[in-house]
Amino acid sequence: MLAGKLNPDGRRNQRLRCHIRGTLEFIGQRLDVRILDISHSGMALQLEGWIEAKRGAMVCVRCAELGRIDCTVRWYRAGKMGLEFDQSTNAVAQITAYFRNFHQSLGHT
Repeated sequence: MLAGKLNPDGRRNQRLRCHIRGTLEFIGQRLDVRILDISHSGMALQLEGWIEAKRGAMVCVRCAELGRIDCTVRWYRAGKMGLEFDQSTNAVAQITAYFRNFHQSLGHT
């Protein structure tokens, strides 16, 4: 990856702050969450409790704005979790629709 394609914070995609309520699911466990920020490649969550998912685990997030989206845990600490979206066609379509409907000013980078 070229350094010129990174944002000032060193990330590939611009993050947008948000306050979306949802549910995180992992192997039969469910936990209420709040999506803190979102980009075209992932999201950060504030967890309202503890869940056993570790880095690399596949989890599912459900909310009205995104529907059901599969993700991989990238980090988990201090009650927060960073997720990377599954790159399936369905997930890409869901995220594209979310940005088109809720954040029209942010183009895909």
